[in-house]
Amino acid sequence: MQTIDALDATLRSYLKTEQAQQVRRAYYFAEQAHYGQTRRSGEAYVTHPLAVAGILADMHMDHQSLVAAMLHDVIEDTGIDKSAIREQFGEQVAELVDGVSKLTQMEFDSLAEKQAENFQKMALAMARDIRVILVKLADRLHNMRTLGVLKPEKARRIARETLDIYAPIAMRLGMNAVRMEFEDLGFGALHPMRARRIAAAVQASRGYRKELVDKIRHQLETTLEQEGHDVEVIGREKHLYSIYKKMKSKKKSFSEIMDIYAFRIIVDSVDTCYRVLGCVHSLYKPVPGEFKDYIAIPKANGYQSLHTVLMGMHGVPIEIQIRTREMEEMANNGIAAHWLYKSDAQGANTSQARARQWVQGLLEMQQRAGNSLEFIESVKIDLFPDEIYVFTPKGRILELPRGATAVDFAYAVHTDVGNSCVACRINRRLAPLSEPLQSGQTVEILTAPGARPNPSWFNYAVTAKARTNIRHYLKNQTRDDAVTLGKRLLDKALQACDSGLEQLPAAQLQEYLQRHDYSELDSLLMDIARGNRLPAITAQQILGELGIDPQQTPRQDQLPPVAIRGTEGFMVTYAKCCHPIPGDPIEGYLSSEKGVVVHREQCRNLAEMRENRERLVALRWDDPIQGEYLTELRIEVENRRGMIAVLATRINSMGVNIEKISTEDKDHQFTCVDIAIMVESRVHLARIMKRLRTVTHVRRVTRMRK
Repeated sequence: MQTIDALDATLRSYLKTEQAQQVRRAYYFAEQAHYGQTRRSGEAYVTHPLAVAGILADMHMDHQSLVAAMLHDVIEDTGIDKSAIREQFGEQVAELVDGVSKLTQMEFDSLAEKQAENFQKMALAMARDIRVILVKLADRLHNMRTLGVLKPEKARRIARETLDIYAPIAMRLGMNAVRMEFEDLGFGALHPMRARRIAAAVQASRGYRKELVDKIRHQLETTLEQEGHDVEVIGREKHLYSIYKKMKSKKKSFSEIMDIYAFRIIVDSVDTCYRVLGCVHSLYKPVPGEFKDYIAIPKANGYQSLHTVLMGMHGVPIEIQIRTREMEEMANNGIAAHWLYKSDAQGANTSQARARQWVQGLLEMQQRAGNSLEFIESVKIDLFPDEIYVFTPKGRILELPRGATAVDFAYAVHTDVGNSCVACRINRRLAPLSEPLQSGQTVEILTAPGARPNPSWFNYAVTAKARTNIRHYLKNQTRDDAVTLGKRLLDKALQACDSGLEQLPAAQLQEYLQRHDYSELDSLLMDIARGNRLPAITAQQILGELGIDPQQTPRQDQLPPVAIRGTEGFMVTYAKCCHPIPGDPIEGYLSSEKGVVVHREQCRNLAEMRENRERLVALRWDDPIQGEYLTELRIEVENRRGMIAVLATRINSMGVNIEKISTEDKDHQFTCVDIAIMVESRVHLARIMKRLRTVTHVRRVTRMRK
């Protein structure tokens, strides 16, 4: 157990005396604030903030982070508030402590929502000061080290949250040492028996591996010394969780995973890294396709190193990582390795710049997310372990997760580029937006001024930024569509009562909205469009409560028809059972949350819905009508080879898009071909059917009715 004196000695080795004294003062403040509180292990509570500060001191963090670590539970667990901390230790420390503190004053519907809200608050604090996450990671690390005193169920829940959120965040910030400890401790808590068995197998394998490891290390050191390089060769041992993940993902046995020997070579300069690479490649044969240069193109978290795989003696694979001492420090401690606040003169290094860029992206996601659960799902998507590197036409490199598409690339360039994207070129050839990108490709996005995000992009967009922006646009578009349609429906209902929305007194209408718990008129209109309120009943209710005597009270099915223009968007859908097209007599049904569903008047399903007459909406097609509409034809043909190709060619020659073709054998002589096509109107459809009837061996063409 660490003492304040031991911590003080560590701090004085790299902090100024007055800064170390301020950390000691924070310790005594925390000790007094937590007086009488104990941890589950029975120790005084202050041992926890002291240990958290110790973890940060090992990373050589600045004194404000250490003071915040000492006080991180004071707001949450004692009667001391943020203003008292601000008065004692300053504004920056108070903001750090507040950022790490959980939301204890709010009630949540579920544990998942509570965790999501806590994480969302912390992410917002991170955007102001990224040291918040470093204090939080150290806090979680000490909690994971002392997980054994908790009940198994709670320990498993904390371990799962750590593996899902905090280990990937540590990796994203380049803090490899913290990430590995999170993973091993989390693995031990979630799967104790598996962890024990793998640990025992690793221990047993060390004996026969040691001789070969020493021999390979000696060969590497001797060769590099002969070439005049002053290097340090370290044998790397895989940690338990990485062994388990590899066994699980690659479906390999423990012995196959442990057949690979790994070494890290630490050198003094970047130039020496490449020279050493040449030396090891001359010593052992490199495995083709296994070389990665993360020095020229660093990973998204700022990690830099040369990676290569060699075929050693007796055909043993050897993994080699070559890096400078600075890169080694960066690989282990990431953003905390050269902390920005150590020196005011020191600019942000690559790791810090990338971390800040990532946090800024989190802030943007949070602003566009609908709620905290949606936000945390977006963050999970964004905490990806594998990246690909692609180029813009001007040679700029963008990092994207493996499996990313041109849609992800477009949003990575700029939100406006993503929103107006219509097509892409990959290595100068036109390609589908859904095609997964590969490292090294050059991607060009084609945009159009009136273009908008497509809901189908959700099927292949993988980055959190792309998915959040698409969702944000579609939500806003759905809202706008709902307000517009709701206004038309309510106005028609009011007109039938010899009134109108514009004629209603504004002040009295506002009172009506407040009485019915609506913050604004748009909210009421959205409810009407979504089928949650019926326009005729709402119109009568408004007029009645406003003291306006309606001249008549028509039923919903007697209201004047609403004109369908084809541009209503998400709140008007066309029934798949009867596929209405312009020119068909139509009627609408107000479906809860779906808006108006348009059916043909003869549709069998609509006949059943007529029992609920107040939900029926009188509709007509506007003139002119825009767009193309799906309909289905049944074509009865003689059984002849190539008939489907003949029909498809004839339809294509008329400039008509075919959505689907299926066949059904009627008997040995005739076959029914069902074709789904896009048409503009009944007149257009009639021309198509007339042309198809002239095809040889076509017996009958009919429009399908379900």
